[in-house]
Amino acid sequence: MAMTERTNTPRILVAGCGKLGGAIASLLRDSATVFGLRRNPAQVPAGIQGVKADLMAPESLDKAVPDNLDVIVYCLTPASYDEQGYRDAYVNGLSNLLDVVKGQPLARLVFISSTSVYSQNDDSWVDETSPAQPRRFSGEQILAGERTALDSGHPATIVRFSGIYGPTRQRFLDEVIAGRMAPKKPAPFTNRIHEDDAARVVQHMVLKALAGEPVEPLYIASDSEPVRLDEVVKWVQAHTDCASPVDDARTGGRAGSKRCSNQRLLESGFEFQFPDFRAGYRAMIAGR
Repeated sequence: MAMTERTNTPRILVAGCGKLGGAIASLLRDSATVFGLRRNPAQVPAGIQGVKADLMAPESLDKAVPDNLDVIVYCLTPASYDEQGYRDAYVNGLSNLLDVVKGQPLARLVFISSTSVYSQNDDSWVDETSPAQPRRFSGEQILAGERTALDSGHPATIVRFSGIYGPTRQRFLDEVIAGRMAPKKPAPFTNRIHEDDAARVVQHMVLKALAGEPVEPLYIASDSEPVRLDEVVKWVQAHTDCASPVDDARTGGRAGSKRCSNQRLLESGFEFQFPDFRAGYRAMIAGR
């Protein structure tokens, strides 16, 4: 239903209202009534209506999930990083939630995914038309979750995020400053997105859907400059005091070597606040 036809405030459920989900919920609260689902609802951000439920316990969902929802943002991270943990987070939890909202005509289901579903390791560019053939169980279960969303009967959009970094995700920057990163040259290509932009991408998609504007079923969400890991480390070392590399410093990345294209996202009208790693890390360094 287009926004112009609405007489009531849109109702949005953020299922998995943690770090990223909470940021998304906070951005949407001026445009909608926003519910944040998590096991401890006291931890949802201010202005968000907490929903106490466990996506692994269907009986808790029946009583807790609000009626008349317009949008669901599904934003879970695994409780354990084994195959069952990923299956529960990305497939079983979503299936349980979909069972509860079966009769609700959603304007959009937004499923938070990852570019880890791509296994390309040859420095090639990947976009939304590239084959997703993950080599690890984690990517396989995330891809199964995507299919669950797309087969749900609701209009669905998958957002595949590259590596999210920012003020609440400082680990990489901390490691470079402490001398625990010494990648070999040429290091693999890496792809990243600032956490503020990550939340804004989802806000952008939700508001488009609520306004009745076309939204694609799949977007890659990554900044505008894939870059080799050694170049990022060298830039950080040039812009803040860093320790000399330690003997057991990490020499490479973890996720192959590919370059993620954000062209479809840009064509949707999205504008980055942090279009490349320099903009993001410059702000983080200034804030330390």
